[in-house]
Amino acid sequence: MNPRIKQIIEESILIKRQLLQSDALLDLLEKITEVCTIALKADCKLLFCGNGGSAADAQHLATEFSGRFYIDRRPLFAEALHVNTSMLTAVANDYDFNQVYSRQVQAKGRRGDVLFAISTSGNSPNVLAAVDQAREQQLVTVGLTGATGGKLTGRCDFLLNVPSTDTPRIQEAHILLGHIICELVEKNIFQ
Repeated sequence: MNPRIKQIIEESILIKRQLLQSDALLDLLEKITEVCTIALKADCKLLFCGNGGSAADAQHLATEFSGRFYIDRRPLFAEALHVNTSMLTAVANDYDFNQVYSRQVQAKGRRGDVLFAISTSGNSPNVLAAVDQAREQQLVTVGLTGATGGKLTGRCDFLLNVPSTDTPRIQEAHILLGHIICELVEKNIFQ
């Protein structure tokens, strides 16, 4: 057997152990869950953005809310901002790729909505622009990043920075954190 297989799994477990041992991060996760619950109960929405694998994570988590997670229930308004390719390519072509999310936040975002900004580095220019636009419009902003938080540090209302600099391990942890939020929000609203 290739020893790297076990090593990769061990690395993933180690990061999740670090998450488990961080009371500050777990408290923050609980606060984010409460903010999302309040927003969705007030008929506000959750918006998600990211690039590459983080875009896939954004779409995955938005679907958990708008489809279902554990409970067969009514859909909740959650959207990944990159799924409209016509909008994405038009803004990238007519303006700049760095504006593909901020223009959508400007169009769709309303006070009380929640924007999840996913960037393993915390430095993606289009994600940063989306957060800046969201803050201007009084959306709640949640950043999901790696260890340093990058430029998202201090820009988001809440920052979940995974204690790693390894992109695949960070993304694995982002899905774990997102699934926790989905499960708890669903229970808060429907049970």
